[in-house]
Amino acid sequence: MADRFAQIEPKVLFTVDGYEFGGKLRDMTGSYRALREVLPSVEHLIVVDQLPPESVGDIPEDAMRYSDIVASHAEPVYEQVPFEHPLWILYSSGTTGKPKGIVHSHGGVVLEFLKALGLHANLGPTDTAYFAVATTWMVWNMLVGILLTGSTIITYDGAPTFGGAQKSLSLVAQNKATFFGTGAGVLTMVERSGVVPNVQEDFSALRSILVTGSPLPDSTWDWVYQSVSDNVRLGSDSGGTDITSAFIGSNPFQPVHRGEIMGPYLGVDVQAWNAQGERVWDEVGELVITKPMPSMPVYFWNDLDGSRYRAAYFDMYPGTWRHGDWVTQSKEGTFVVHGRSDSTINRGGIRMGSADITHVVDQVPGVLASMVIGAELAGGDYYMPLFVVPEPGRALSDELKANIVTAIREHISPRYVPDEIIEAPAVPRTRTGKLLEIPVKKLFQGADPSTLNRATTEDAEVLDWYARTAQSYTARGPRPTE
Repeated sequence: MADRFAQIEPKVLFTVDGYEFGGKLRDMTGSYRALREVLPSVEHLIVVDQLPPESVGDIPEDAMRYSDIVASHAEPVYEQVPFEHPLWILYSSGTTGKPKGIVHSHGGVVLEFLKALGLHANLGPTDTAYFAVATTWMVWNMLVGILLTGSTIITYDGAPTFGGAQKSLSLVAQNKATFFGTGAGVLTMVERSGVVPNVQEDFSALRSILVTGSPLPDSTWDWVYQSVSDNVRLGSDSGGTDITSAFIGSNPFQPVHRGEIMGPYLGVDVQAWNAQGERVWDEVGELVITKPMPSMPVYFWNDLDGSRYRAAYFDMYPGTWRHGDWVTQSKEGTFVVHGRSDSTINRGGIRMGSADITHVVDQVPGVLASMVIGAELAGGDYYMPLFVVPEPGRALSDELKANIVTAIREHISPRYVPDEIIEAPAVPRTRTGKLLEIPVKKLFQGADPSTLNRATTEDAEVLDWYARTAQSYTARGPRPTE
């Protein structure tokens, strides 16, 4: 929190007295003093009191209770502002440094939301929409933006698997949602749990599912139609916090193809470029945007000369936005996203998205999850370890290693057999479910673990495990795959 909020020096801080998570009440009143110490600019503390007073500690005398504030009648004050007037500050993940404060505009966000949600998602006043999302992800902002379309929205404040892996899908069915938005990891988790949701739940009202955050494995595409609904429109979108929207995604008119994104969003000139800045088709390239979009950031916070903004997007191709994703655009216009370009696997000068490898590995029986990195080392050496999380009750045996190697050889290429297969307790993710490949790669390249931002991770102890493993590798060198 300090890395994000301290840099903007807020005057008012909203917090809660406590909350329920995983069936347990969490008292937050003991955190107020520490919050004020790291945010000395705060002049007013407003406590959203949502739990019985006897279940939480004392609220400071100088704090204002939200219930008291809303109990008084007040007329809203409206003000006309320019199109580019700042609306909010969202933050980059901050996994390799201090999070960037990304400032978006009123006009840009409203236009993008109406386009993305009203046209591409085809939402309107008769729809009920649910995004399975935490407030730390820009998709939360899109959930609120759905109100612009006149749709009803569903929110859920609680553990994503409380009561079972299918929690989100149960909420969809119980509330007769017509639209369900989620991260790919949520659907993959339910698939791997062995649950068949449509045996227990009624999804007859569900018209479309939107998946984002990371590529959706082919097996999960099939699982959705088999285990959720054979009549749903499953689409995948790819964008980012940088624009609070998507560059490429689904629409109501084009056919659904497993593993593919239908095409560019309206008004987005998105292309795949090679290293020479030339457009390419049917081959992997950098995702670039050649013309401005309304919701591109107005500026970065505390970036007075714009140098950090330019470095983030325009260093590789001057005047052209490079987003940092590897994609393939087909001649028909569809896209496949291969993962982050700065986490690309480069074997002998031939590049491949890390997601292309882990999608194959994750289908091997006995594998729960996996992550692969390619670290460029001093002296021109290259190290490509594969981290594997076995299914519960299993270990990374020699037999499982052999099956993984065989799958990579047969479905990708012998070139991408890893230098080492390492059993891991989990794969490291951000709080929004994205793999932390780049920070781990930097650890193996010698980065000091103290430079990592542990606060952005889903489980800081998992990231610590990777830091220790990287230090052990540096000390001993790799053990080759057999």
